[in-house]
Amino acid sequence: MTIVSIDGTEVHIKGDGVEAIVMVHGWPDTYRLWDATVEFLKPRYRCVRFTLPGFDAKPRRAPALDELNAFLRSTIQRVSPHRKVTLMLHDWGCAFGYEFYMRNPALVSRIVGVDIGNPRGLARSLSRREAFLILAYQWWLALAWKIGGRIGDAMSVQMARWMKSPSDQRFIHSGMAYPYYIAHFGRDQAYRRQMQSFKPACPMLFLYGRRKPVMFHTRAWLEELPALRNENRVLAFDTGHWIMLQQPERFNQAVGDWLSATAER
Repeated sequence: MTIVSIDGTEVHIKGDGVEAIVMVHGWPDTYRLWDATVEFLKPRYRCVRFTLPGFDAKPRRAPALDELNAFLRSTIQRVSPHRKVTLMLHDWGCAFGYEFYMRNPALVSRIVGVDIGNPRGLARSLSRREAFLILAYQWWLALAWKIGGRIGDAMSVQMARWMKSPSDQRFIHSGMAYPYYIAHFGRDQAYRRQMQSFKPACPMLFLYGRRKPVMFHTRAWLEELPALRNENRVLAFDTGHWIMLQQPERFNQAVGDWLSATAER
């Protein structure tokens, strides 16, 4: 494994393939989310992953969307300067990765999106109960980031427990919650003000878990995505939000099969 520093962030590269897969996690995770997936894919691909800026414990910061986009661009140009990459995205990684693709389509060959559909289309489809549940946990985490310290860290860990996150709680802290604070209280920097509606022109695989109190995609998204391209696929799992941890064997096999089927000839 190779570790390089890009804009102050450690980027882990493992695998022997020519094509790079850039993996982006969300809350409350780190680069470790993809451990099993990397072990499965490394014989055929170079797996590139990192802990999102601000999700590591040092220093406490809240990058703007433009900063995150610039970091992703620097990373991709560094690890794959002459070839497009595949994006593998989960949770906030989907939001950031989808926006990166819309701004930089020439750098991306394929997208694997996990459990988050088009973020811009979701709000209009939610019931009052679903909207309340989303607002409650997101405001809790926004407050955890604002408070910080031991109290904010404890609030973040407690929310991860309530949400039954299988991620290692040793690495969870309030600094990871900045996307929720910016999303709701960032004013001109609020992500929703800057993000474009996501409509991929490249091949895309979308995987989602059925067993959640709230879905993070619309029914229309499940119908529209396969209609955009013949290579597009939608797969449902009997899991919660963290599919790659809750059904790793099936997840890895499904992703590997799709990547092989959509490889450039």
